[in-house]
Amino acid sequence: MSDRFDAAGYGAIPVGFGDSPAVLVVDFQRAFTDPSLPAGGSPHIHAAVRRTATLLAAARRAGILVVSCRTAWCGARDVIPWKTAAVRTGLFHGDPGTELDPRIHDPAYDVTLVKAGPSIFFGTPVAAILQRNRVDTVVVAGCTTSGCVRASIIDAFSHGLRTIVPADCCGDMEPGPHEANLLDVGRRYADVVDAEACMARFAASGRIP
Repeated sequence: MSDRFDAAGYGAIPVGFGDSPAVLVVDFQRAFTDPSLPAGGSPHIHAAVRRTATLLAAARRAGILVVSCRTAWCGARDVIPWKTAAVRTGLFHGDPGTELDPRIHDPAYDVTLVKAGPSIFFGTPVAAILQRNRVDTVVVAGCTTSGCVRASIIDAFSHGLRTIVPADCCGDMEPGPHEANLLDVGRRYADVVDAEACMARFAASGRIP
């Protein structure tokens, strides 16, 4: 059903893939993917991890740059005032929740970063890394869709990058916020697709890293 956003032309112009993609993987760390930890029990996030593992295998086969980030604090003075208890208390360096999920992380291939804010771009060298590798398109996966993934999408857009979001490779605590945020970023900043569409483009545009 059409609404005022459609009538005003929101989402009317697709972003499209450029010539040189990279994959940004946001916070698929044990805090959110390990059911034994307080925030790690979301089936929606677990499904996204499994789908992202397939996406990343295709990206690596094609020589596509993969940048993974995790959130971790050095000490109490490093913590920004998050409203989420599991984030405020369980993400100090050395805590189990700061470990990247091995299903999505290949330490021999991926560029790995640590961040302190929601966006993968905040306080990290990711923009410079993408520039050095002449990346013009980023595929953003991770969790949570309504939080750190959304922040990373907006920053990617603000850096002038073509931004692609495979919906099945992003997860949230509940499906509702995931769907609402993808609807909104798809109107404004990014093309929302699925993993299959991304993997087809990786195969077509693969390059030697």
